[in-house]
Amino acid sequence: MSDAHIILVDDDIELTELLGDYLTAEGLTISIANSGEEALSLFKEGAQFDLAVFDIMMPGISGLELLQQLRPSVQVPVIMLTGRGGDIDRILGLEMGADDYLSKPCNPRELLARIRSVLRRSRLTEQPVADTVLSYAQITLDPSRRQVLCGDEVIELTSAEFNVLHQFMQHPGEILSKSKLTEIVLHRPLTPYDRAIDVHVSRVRQKVGAFLRDKEFIKTVRGEGYLLVRDDV
Repeated sequence: MSDAHIILVDDDIELTELLGDYLTAEGLTISIANSGEEALSLFKEGAQFDLAVFDIMMPGISGLELLQQLRPSVQVPVIMLTGRGGDIDRILGLEMGADDYLSKPCNPRELLARIRSVLRRSRLTEQPVADTVLSYAQITLDPSRRQVLCGDEVIELTSAEFNVLHQFMQHPGEILSKSKLTEIVLHRPLTPYDRAIDVHVSRVRQKVGAFLRDKEFIKTVRGEGYLLVRDDV
């Protein structure tokens, strides 16, 4: 992953220089944009990045607006930097297609760990996987093609959402804890006040549930986690 090209988008020039120097020393190639407008121009010009880090709170085009304009045509993995009190912004970012978030002020080592985690997940997604095709009700999940279908219709899922559904369909009727899902899907430990996995599960419920009509297929088990309701009961 040392050859990965990362773009940092934040209006804080001093912070982006500090983070850029640290990440460069760790072997990453770093580009910096100090506004949403500058970043949007780079993407529109066809610049290619392996991962992007967006600050949510920027003047002009904010990180959320930038993400909204890029999705779904640009599928670069995105980590959002948020204020500690920005729970709503974090959830909005994840719902718009961000892969993860990190609170500011952030520790450069923690950002590096998140970058490596998301890159690992992204690159695993790109590699063909020989695995069993899974079915649930009218839903079919093909791990080797990273595709989910309802009949002949493709259900569009992000990488994290696909991995969430894959875990549930591999373990129907079993309670999967939030900590286990976070470790498997996001490749990092669950942290206090971390709602990333909850949002990804919620998005799977919405997207897949729209094809299952009124069927409640993922249940919340209070204090324990989630489970996929068995299709044969």
